[in-house]
Amino acid sequence: MSSSEQVGGTATAAGVRLARRARRSANPRVRHSPFLVVLSSPSGAGKTSICRGVLALDRGLAYSVSATTRPRRKGEVHGRSYYFYPEDDFTRRVRQGEFLEHARVYDYSYGTPRAHVLGCFARGRDVIADLDIKGMLSCKRALPGTVGIFITTPALEDLGRRLAGRGTDSDSVIRRRQAEVSSELTAIPKFDYLVVNDRLELAVAEVHAIIRAERLRTRRVAEKHQGTKEPPAASGGRALKRTEREREE
Repeated sequence: MSSSEQVGGTATAAGVRLARRARRSANPRVRHSPFLVVLSSPSGAGKTSICRGVLALDRGLAYSVSATTRPRRKGEVHGRSYYFYPEDDFTRRVRQGEFLEHARVYDYSYGTPRAHVLGCFARGRDVIADLDIKGMLSCKRALPGTVGIFITTPALEDLGRRLAGRGTDSDSVIRRRQAEVSSELTAIPKFDYLVVNDRLELAVAEVHAIIRAERLRTRRVAEKHQGTKEPPAASGGRALKRTEREREE
């Protein structure tokens, strides 16, 4: 057997062993620089439900809990559903630069806490958020690696039906939200991906597939390993620093 054949065989064997370890790993992936994923949509398109579905599938993801000045709804928990702040407290936090983005939406203020997102990054977790279009664009400016996914429905009439079915908004709020749909749809080209939510489980799978693909972008892997000699790692962060040939030697 030639030396090239020996090296090729050894590399193949190492690859097979790596693949087997990856299948046993709870969250196998090439290590990458963590990033923010923002889902935006017209009201009623299901972005929050999709977020929940994706989070249930992927323990490498964390949810970005937004801050707001709106009243707490029944069943909502501070720090889990939202961070609920009075107007003056929210304004103070804006002045102190505590938000990646913030905006006034339907008479209330909303914002994405910077510390929570960056803390998740520091722990090696990607972050998923459901924000309005302006929020997504602001996050892209603050964090250039942000991925924007626009969620819509097959037909516009579906949005009104879903909004009414939620039972959380008054008729006037529903009408106002519906009136803004056309302008929201014109923002689709500003996003990286488009997902049509006609079946929730399929939309969840598509968003999850986008996130998994984004983790394998070479620039994200390069950013993670920039300035180091360590190659990209898989199977829970263990690099193949030595080939099987080196181990035998």
